[in-house]
Amino acid sequence: MKRKYIIIAAAGILAFGVIWWQSWQSIGGPKDLKITPTPTAEKKQDFQLTSSAFDPYQKIPVKYTCDGANTNPPLTILGVPDGTKAFALTMEDPDAPNGTFSHWLIWNIPGDVKEIPSGDSLAGATQGTTSAGKPGYYGPCPPSGIHRYFFTLYALDAQIGLGSGAKKSDLDTVLVGHILGETRLVGVYSR
Repeated sequence: MKRKYIIIAAAGILAFGVIWWQSWQSIGGPKDLKITPTPTAEKKQDFQLTSSAFDPYQKIPVKYTCDGANTNPPLTILGVPDGTKAFALTMEDPDAPNGTFSHWLIWNIPGDVKEIPSGDSLAGATQGTTSAGKPGYYGPCPPSGIHRYFFTLYALDAQIGLGSGAKKSDLDTVLVGHILGETRLVGVYSR
């Protein structure tokens, strides 16, 4: 007997739903509703790394390579993740003949930095050892063909305890658990 009442109740609910849906459609459905959106915070810009010297996947100017002044290109940081206390930046060439070549390793860049000017050593930041065996920026210098150069910026929740001269593998190890965001700018260069 209970089953009969359950079936009758379900049929009644279904019939009500069909009648309601038809009524809703006859007045035009949702397009006739007057809904005022609630004010929300402005959408935060995505975390980005850009350069005024070159566009993504475009040629890095000679000035910033071993064929020129061999100084880092200017970089701009946009849309920094909340809670960022510091940045780490790497520049790598995955197309190098003997495997990925590290051209620049720098960390403990203050979290309020928005611009990394060309040739700036960034007071307070720490630089690591490149694959060329030297600290600081080592510009693109491909032996042949077109190579890609990945500038990868990490937003960190704290400064990291890593001394100057460390290598990429050391940096990778200490970054674990501190990355709030990651962004990349890729440039190309051939000689």
